[in-house]
Amino acid sequence: MTGRSGGGGGRGGRTKTGKPRPGTGGYGKRKLEGKGPTPPAELRPGHPAQRKAAAKAKSTGVRSPDGKRSGSGLGKTTRPGPVTGRGGASRAAGRSGELRARGAGSAAEIVAGRNPVLEALQAAVPATALHVGPRLDEDERIGQAVMLAANLGIPVVEAGRAELDRITGGAIHQGIALRVRRYSYADPADLVQAARDGGVPPLIVALDGVTDPRNLGAIARSVAAFGGHGILVPSRRSAGVTAGAWKASAGTLATVRVAQTANLTRALTDYQEDGLFVAGLDATGSADVGELDLADSPLVLVVGSEGRGLSRLVAQRCDVVARIPMIGAESLNAGVAASIALYAVSRIRVERA
Repeated sequence: MTGRSGGGGGRGGRTKTGKPRPGTGGYGKRKLEGKGPTPPAELRPGHPAQRKAAAKAKSTGVRSPDGKRSGSGLGKTTRPGPVTGRGGASRAAGRSGELRARGAGSAAEIVAGRNPVLEALQAAVPATALHVGPRLDEDERIGQAVMLAANLGIPVVEAGRAELDRITGGAIHQGIALRVRRYSYADPADLVQAARDGGVPPLIVALDGVTDPRNLGAIARSVAAFGGHGILVPSRRSAGVTAGAWKASAGTLATVRVAQTANLTRALTDYQEDGLFVAGLDATGSADVGELDLADSPLVLVVGSEGRGLSRLVAQRCDVVARIPMIGAESLNAGVAASIALYAVSRIRVERA
């Protein structure tokens, strides 16, 4: 026999020594299949162009670049489906066909990213753990965050990339994440009792349809500044005390109590039965908030969303609907409107004291 030894010349699966023949080096019939051409940016999972295209498709209700219909009302953002090509292997987005796109982030009690984590720690947001990835590039923000966490008594935990991906819910974490302590809401009646214990008429702010946690944090600062006794929020379709609210409040949520109710209209009714008046803020109001007759009475100020305003049932429950006089603008941010109204009420209370 004159067969070649060792190479890929013969048809048999073994060399003449009886040992298994080595691989073909990618040149035989059974060569490995390549991945094919690089897909366009809008089809690459996690690419900014892909996230932008998916968001646009979701808002318009048309098919996204990956062929899936968005805007179906299911509230899920999916990664692109497998990218296949002739002679190319499919690129799966993950084990599940409906994993969240990177950057979306669904964990309400997690702050992800180097700048957000550092800002949260500087604002003394109450947290239970700081998760830091191993072998990070030199970045002074990481060191500052670790030092701040240590000074605040927050445990620093080393976590791998897969673990950080899991706990952040798919957000872009840059190797660091802060787990925020879950907020303990008060009972609506506790806000009234706190005012009566202080010997002053209650002043409570209720939020109707305000969904931005930053507005909640800003309102907390105004409540603390102008002598309010707490904030009432619905448990559904409303902003809650999350890391974003803590940051916007600059730490005042540590002193301003937030109560939660399953039914805002029912809670306002209970307040009225307890001797409080309810004043709603709306551009169509009949009274000027700066001349509110009920300002020195036990009062609940109801702030609606910037676009929709007060809901119909809440507006019907109000004893009076007041407006903020404006020139050149149709509406105000909920946080700004609440701040103006609280200042007006506190000024009237001082003048009438």
